[in-house]
Order: sequence, then C-alpha cells, then structure tokens
Amino acid sequence: MSKIGWENPAPTDGPSLDQLKEQLKVTRYDVAGTGVATVWLHRPDRRNSWTARMNFEYRAVMRALDADPAVRVVVVTGSGGTFSVGADSRALTGYVGAESYDPGLPQDAALPGHGVRDEFDADLVWQYGLRVPVIAAVNGACAGVALALAAFCDLRFAVSGAKVTVASPRLGLPSEYGLSWILPRLIGVTHAADLLLSGRVADSDSLARMGFFNAVYPEEEFQEAVYRYAGQLAAASPLAVTTAKRQLYTDLLHHDPAGSVRQSKTLTGRLMKAPDYKEGVAALVEKRTPRFGPWEG
Repeated sequence: MSKIGWENPAPTDGPSLDQLKEQLKVTRYDVAGTGVATVWLHRPDRRNSWTARMNFEYRAVMRALDADPAVRVVVVTGSGGTFSVGADSRALTGYVGAESYDPGLPQDAALPGHGVRDEFDADLVWQYGLRVPVIAAVNGACAGVALALAAFCDLRFAVSGAKVTVASPRLGLPSEYGLSWILPRLIGVTHAADLLLSGRVADSDSLARMGFFNAVYPEEEFQEAVYRYAGQLAAASPLAVTTAKRQLYTDLLHHDPAGSVRQSKTLTGRLMKAPDYKEGVAALVEKRTPRFGPWEG
C-alpha cells in the first residue's frame, strides 16, 4: 500500500550535496547543467568492489540528488574500466566462520526512496522509490551485488563484452539482494534460472539479448550514447517521468489491468492541472521543444 501518495516530495533531511562532497571516500558525483547527475562507484584500485562504506555513501548521495529539484536523471557507473566486481574479497573472507550476515550499515544511514511503498523499503530496491530515473551505465565487469544494483535501476546500458555474473553459487551463497525476484521479471524464468543456478560468467551482449540491458555499445561509443539518452530523459516533464515510474513499479506488483487503467485516468486528470501539461501542449502547437521547469514535488 502506498504510504504517502503518487506525488510525495523528495526527502529534505540529511546533508546537502555540497556538504557530502567533503565526506566522500569511495563514491563521487557530478551534476551537469542539463539536470543529468553522475554517480561513480569509486574504488578503482579494488575494481570498485562493494563495501559497507560504499553502501553508506551511495545511499547518502542518492538521497541528496533525489532531493535536489535541479536533478532530473542519475547515471550510475564505475571509475576506471570496471562497474563493480561486487563484494570486496577482504570482506567476504571476514565473514568466514561468522554466525550471521552483518551489512555493517550504521543506524543513521540514509533512507533514499523510502516511504513510497513498503515493498520498496529495502536495500537497492529503494531505487524504485526515488523521484528521479536511474540509469546503470555498466562500463565494465559487473558481479554480485553490483548486478543487483544495476537490476534495480530503471534502465541499463553496457559496454560490449563486459563480463557479468551473479557469482553467489560459486561462493556457496544464495541468490542475493532480490535477484531471484527481479531477474525473472527482466529476462524471464528460463534465463534467470541459467544465471542464478550456474553462476556462470556471461557477457553484456548475451544479457542484452535476454533483455537485461536496453542496449550495449562499443567502448568508444558508450559514454556518448548513455548521456545522449540521459539528456532525452532530462528534457521530459519531471512530474510526468516520476509519475510514470511510480505507475510502472506499482503495477509490477499487481495483477489488475483494469485498476491500472482507472488509476492512469485519475492521474491524467491530476497532471492536466499542472504547469507541465500546459507547456507540453503549447510546445506541440508551436512546434518547438518543450521547456519544463524543475521538479516541484
């Protein structure tokens, strides 16, 4: 059940982007004037392997970006030639002999995307609750938790030939971070079973054929293609994009096409009263590109 509603504003608590910049050690971010923000997983010496610190920083940065009305889309990628090889091997070694799993996340960790739906209030799936669309730009190897991070982004692009794996079966572990829920919905049960049960290393081209990636590009074309698409998203109505995102993931949880139609009609009535609709119609009539204002939650 939705706890706040379709048009709930982005959270305003927590440090600002400027305050965060001085605190970041294993992530980086940048916001372009177009409204496209980029977040880098930034441990290039460890191939951007995932740690509790990275999880903490990633949450904080995404919360701050989602709260900034100037940000319209976020691209998540990795520093260097790797997206992320998943959990740091040192951390994995430390768990051997442990009695239980401890994510090592502080009590005061940011909760981006929380409060939209109960079903989204958990690791990585919180990306569904964000106002902004999130694009995973998989610029190299992507494994384990990093694959789950990409899976719960709204769109995924990859460099051709990048190695991808869930990794967990080869570590004696179960399917992690909701991959058993999301992968069948993205690529179907047959392909999901292949990847989740075997833990084999596949490549981005084969995953694109399965439907996991929206597209793959040669390395020399990759960045330009990703940001060209991100620019298209940034140019759309922020209110319409957020609303469509909420519709998409809410309907994914339901089996009620008639309810989806009725909800869409209700939402259409609401959005037709907003400034973006007036601007969109004016641009159509005047045969020009619409100039939508910033998010106004």
